[in-house]
Order: sequence, then structure tokens, then C-alpha cells
Amino acid sequence: MREYKTDQLRNVALLSHGHAGKTSLAEAMLFDTGATSRLGRVDDGSTVADFDEEEIRRKMSLSTAVIPCEWKGCKLNVLDTPGYMDFIGEVKGAIRVVESVIIILDAVGGVEVGTELVWGYADERSLPRLVFINKMDRENANFERVLQNLSERFAARFIPIQLPIGKESGFQGVVDLVGMRAYLGSEGKQGDIPAGVEGAIDDYRLQLIEAAAEGDDALIEKYFDQGELTAEEIQRGLKAGVASRTIVPVLCGSATQNIGIQALLDAVALYLPSPLESQPEVAKNPATGEEFPLEVNETGPLAALVWKTMADPYVGKLTYFRVYSGALVSDSRVFNARSGEEERVGQVYYPRGKEQIPASKILAGDIGAVAKLSGVSTGDTLCDKGQPILLAGPQFPKPVFDVAISPKTKADSAKLGATLTRLCEEDPTLHWRQEPSTRQVILSGMGESHVDIAVRRLESKFGVGVETSVPKVPYRETVTKTAVAQYRHKKQTGGAGQFAEVHVRLEPLPRDGGFEYVWEVFGGAISSSFMPSIEKGVRQVMEQGVIAGYPVVDVKLAVIDGKEHPVDSKDIAFQIAGREVFKLAVEKAGPVLLEPIMNLVITVPEQYMGDVLGDLNTKRARVQGMDRQRGWSVVTAQVPLAEIQRYATDLRSITQGRGYFTMTLSHYEEVPAHLAQNIIEAAKREREAEK
Repeated sequence: MREYKTDQLRNVALLSHGHAGKTSLAEAMLFDTGATSRLGRVDDGSTVADFDEEEIRRKMSLSTAVIPCEWKGCKLNVLDTPGYMDFIGEVKGAIRVVESVIIILDAVGGVEVGTELVWGYADERSLPRLVFINKMDRENANFERVLQNLSERFAARFIPIQLPIGKESGFQGVVDLVGMRAYLGSEGKQGDIPAGVEGAIDDYRLQLIEAAAEGDDALIEKYFDQGELTAEEIQRGLKAGVASRTIVPVLCGSATQNIGIQALLDAVALYLPSPLESQPEVAKNPATGEEFPLEVNETGPLAALVWKTMADPYVGKLTYFRVYSGALVSDSRVFNARSGEEERVGQVYYPRGKEQIPASKILAGDIGAVAKLSGVSTGDTLCDKGQPILLAGPQFPKPVFDVAISPKTKADSAKLGATLTRLCEEDPTLHWRQEPSTRQVILSGMGESHVDIAVRRLESKFGVGVETSVPKVPYRETVTKTAVAQYRHKKQTGGAGQFAEVHVRLEPLPRDGGFEYVWEVFGGAISSSFMPSIEKGVRQVMEQGVIAGYPVVDVKLAVIDGKEHPVDSKDIAFQIAGREVFKLAVEKAGPVLLEPIMNLVITVPEQYMGDVLGDLNTKRARVQGMDRQRGWSVVTAQVPLAEIQRYATDLRSITQGRGYFTMTLSHYEEVPAHLAQNIIEAAKREREAEK
């Protein structure tokens, strides 16, 4: 692949609801630009973009693939993103490094749940866009209905620049309303417009010319004077309208039949902006914190943003980056602005699916990849050491679905931590942690499918087998009143004995008060040298819990009296006495369980508001407020974690996939007594079963 200048580049993400045909479209683009010699099919597992074993098995994209195509003097970096919303992190990463998007719709389904979500993500970055209505060859495909659907759902001006020739199984090609010619069949042969289509053309062409004229003051004057524009003038006006986001051109075709794809490639090259034509990136000086616009310049200082990392079985860790300024050269050294470390760069590549095409350098505006940058993570900026630059990384949503995982074998156990770290490096919407209060390893993702696929990849890609379960709720234990207790530890066996007697007072502290340990022994009843021994014993019990096996928090323990023996008192004796006296004190001090209460922010279409509120009422929720944002209803509520461990699945079911939510820890509060009793009894049964 030859080197392209910045003005010849087009970085574009394919976005849609699941199964609208993004991967098939990318495959047709590769075929029509001569990059492949045959048209791969998703059902056969033969596409360039879906190369992962799990993608082939499920017949759906699970990660973003870079598909560069060369077309009429331009290089189109097409990013094929997943349509299933569990993999939203991949979509967010792709959107961060492109100047424009193509929104793909199914000609039968029209605007679907995922369409609304990805449209909103493109709006967040104010990206110009085209709409491609795919699958025009399907039964019940209807171009006009989808067009109307678009206008009803989105506040944008949709201007068809193509019309279909034929419908359903009779779909043969498209009419180009700009050049007024037909593109027929999979070869895209140019020909005259068939007679049967001419009736609808005049109205749509008039809309097109008016929209194009409005994009440029000189064009609108000419249009008022002469009532017509040339094809070149329409293209100029459309390009301006797309860049300013006042126009969204609509095209149509069939990716699997390869009809209308050449016309779409033309539209991408003609109407979508190059990196030079987009808004300059805002960069930051990491030393001073000063922000400044970063010009796209091939000879400027290096600034490359890492937007994706992936573990490749052949080349190791693969780092995908987008160069915003300068050039990233093979066999050079770069500076990581986040870590402050230098990295050695080996061979740089143009990625195409799983293939890596070697390059001497990746210029400003282009997308590349490099292997074995061990200290680099998604979101890092690679730059020159003498001129450090920091770019904002992709903003990934926080995970909302947890599973507890346990290794199947001892060998799996030894590799688990390092492997989970590698897995989460690949996908920043996956997190893992060890939950100390439940002693479980927790893997968090965006939904059940997301986590299920991550677990399968652990085994297939990294050779680590795990079993999953619903995580235990990380309850805590505390006390509600002051209590005094004492304990004597006495052990006489053959040799030296053990003796310790400890008297304590246990008091509750305010929530999040932690643990206070005070020494109130006067007159030398116990030597102060045993003070740490007692505390060590107490802390052991605090970690393990007293009533249900959960950590004890928010208490103050005062050692008030005791006795020691001149010979038999020693460290271990006071540790044991500390442990046992603390258990007795907790039992007397009105022990209770605390549960985590989560802040939930739920965003749903208005028609589901009642169902969502009704469901929350069954989950011990306290609704804090309701609001409206851009036609969506936003509910804020506080809900016990125990009630919403599977809320990602519940909300998807209630809202037919349209709702989404964020969840953060608010505070801990007492578990209602009737529920606490059940939890305590279940913990006792579990302890007995372990014995």
C-alpha cells in the first residue's frame, strides 16, 4: 500500500444497530477497491473484518476492525465497529479517531435501538455523517419508509443523493441524483436512468439542489439567478453542508449483492472531510497543563493517540494508533506522555483486519499499528521526548455487570491475575478486581454477553479456564451500641503455658468512621508491649467478620483492663485473647449488617418510564428525581446493590434494549432486620458446608 498525504485520507467509522450489514459493507468496499479478489461472507466466516474465532462462531463483530481501502486517489480508513451494545467501548474508541461516520440502516428495520444510540455518540463529537440504507434487496425493503423514519427520529436534514432502481428481489442498482446517471448491477456499470424511476426523481433532485445551494453563498446566488447548478457545484455545496452538519446525504444499496457500493465509495471520497478539513485537535502540554490547538502537519511535532490494544497470537501485543501530527517512523523511539517513559518502536504497519501491511512511517491523519509496546495502554499519547504532547483518550463507559470468577485448576489459578490484566488492556470496558470483603475475583463488563465472551476468550486465547457465578454482595458488619466484654486465655501444657486476660469496651462510630483502637489501661495491669498483639488479634477478626463473615467497620475499641502472668504471658496469648474478646463484644453491642447502596442514573425513552418506575418499586429503590433530556427520561435513584446485580439484563428486557444506566457506590446503610436474618443464616450454612 502506497503512502498517502493527509488531504487524501478519509477516516470513517461504520455505525449501526446489530446485523444492519456493516461487516458485509466493509467487505464489499474491499472487493470493489481491489484489495480482495473475492467477496467474503459473514455466514461463511470468510470476511476480512470478522477474523476472531468468537466473531466467526457468533456471526457478529465483537471488536473494531480497521479496513483501509484505496479509491480514486484517496485512502479510506474504514473502521467496522460492533453493533451489539455490550461492545460500546469498541464504538467509542473508533469514534474518537475518525472525522466522519456512515450510519447504516436495514431497509426493512429502519431506525432501531442501536441506531439511536450510535447517532447520539456521533453527536457527542459533532461528526459529519452519511446514511446508507442497506439490504434493499430484502423482502419488504422500503426506501421511502426508512427515509421518513429518519426524519421523524432525528433532528437533521436528510437529503437523498441516490434512489433505488427496482425493489426487493428486483433491486438492480441506484440512480445518482448529482450526476443524473444510473449505476447498475454488482459492477456498478453506468447507464441511462430507467424509465420506471423517472417519476420520483424531479422532487428529490430539487431538494438536493436547494440543499447544496444553501451550503455556499455563491451557489445560492447562482441558483436564484439561473435555477440550476452543475454537478460539480452540487458536489461543492453538498461537501460544505456535510462539513457544517446541516445536511445528511442518504444513499442506498445492498452490501451482500455489491450493488450501490461504488457510488458510496465515491460519496465518501467526495463529501466526507479529510483530517485537514476537520476541527483541529485540542492538545495539552503535560508539564504546564496549557491547552492549544494541534495542527495536522506531516512535518510538525509527533502526536499519536493509542485508541486500541489487542493481544495477537503471532506478534504479541498490538497497539493501534492515530497520528494527529508529525509522523510515526519505523525503528524509532517515542515518548509516552502519560507514563513519562520512552518506548522503542519497531516495524509500523497499516492494519487490515488481522493482516499487518508493513510501512516505513505513518503520516499525520493516518491510522497505523505497532507490535510489542509493553508499557503503552489505550488512551496514551506517543510523542517526541523534547516536545511532550497529551491528547484526550476515548471516554469509555463504566462496567455495569459483574460476575465472580474462580479458576478451574491450580495451573489456571497461577495465570489468572496476569491474564485478566491482559484481557482488560484489550478492552477498557472490562475491569477486574479482588473484592476483599467476599474474597472473590470479580470481572465487570457492559452486559451478560460481553462478560460471557470475555470468559470464553480467557480460555480460547490465553488458555485459562474459569467458572462464573453471581458475586456475593459485599456486606459489612458493625455495631449499634456500646458494650463491655472480657476474656481470659489460659493454656497449660507440659512446658511453658499461655496466659492473657483482656477487658474491652466497644463503641459504634459514625458511618465511614473506620476503626479506632485506644489504650486505657492504667496502673500496669497489662504491659503496653502487648498493645500491638491485642490489636493484631482484633484486626484478624475484623477482616473475617463475626456474625456473617463480612468485614467489621465503623467501631472504636478501647482496652480498659486485664491481667498478665510474669512467665506465661506472651504475644500469641494476647493475640488470641484479643480475637476472642472482640467477638464477645460484637455479639453484645447490637451487631447489624450494612449493605452497599448504589446511585443509579437510568436513561430511557419516555414510553418506558412507567415500567421502569414500577420495576424500581419492587427493588427497595428510593427515586431521587426525574428529568427530561433531548426527548429521553432520566431517573435518578438509590437502590441496594443486592437488588440490582442483574439490572443490565432487566433494563434491556423492560425497554427492548433502548434503556441504559450508570451505577456508582453511594454509601452503606443497615440491612432491614428480616433480610439480615436470612443473610446471616445463609452465611452459617455456607461455613458449615465448608467444614
